Amino acid sequence: MKRFFALLLTVVLAPLAHAFDLDQLAAQLAKPAVVRGPFIQEKHLRALPKPLTSTGQFVLSRDLGLLWLLQSPLQQDYRIDGNGIAKRTPQGWQPVPQQNASAQQNRLFLAVLKGDSSGLRQDFELSLSGEASAWTLDLVPRSLLLKQIFTAIQISGGEQVSRIELRETQGDSTVLRLTDSHADSQLSDTDRHAFAD
Repeated sequence: MKRFFALLLTVVLAPLAHAFDLDQLAAQLAKPAVVRGPFIQEKHLRALPKPLTSTGQFVLSRDLGLLWLLQSPLQQDYRIDGNGIAKRTPQGWQPVPQQNASAQQNRLFLAVLKGDSSGLRQDFELSLSGEASAWTLDLVPRSLLLKQIFTAIQISGGEQVSRIELRETQGDSTVLRLTDSHADSQLSDTDRHAFAD
């Protein structure tokens, strides 16, 4: 009988021991030195029947930050790092004055893509479901400021983040698709130059 209960406990508890958790997700997302690929961003506004769509490329460096290279409907390069957001101009990178909503959103993108769950835990209640190859992370804001901006955020992916949806309090939402992103061992010379300027 003891052996039966021991076996039963093993069967019941085994899935718990192998459950995919936030620390494992953070480690998985932080593993590659560089992640790059195309993005499609859809801004769904209540006042418009169709979403505003923009496309481009992104380069995420684990150590240096994020290059967000918008290609359509207009060309504009952004760099997001520990110093904030900068926009590329003919005179070089210029800091972008940040309003609370955009500053929070860009800091959030960086934390999500880098797998910085400790940074996210400070600002959100986190709920993870799925496994390493197919997971969904739901974020509900904790702080008063974030509650004024977002109702919820949902992030999903596998090896890397593939989709981010930001639902805003006034009913608008933003969906980011990063479906063809891939890990890289190092930055290109162009990327390195963009981070160094």
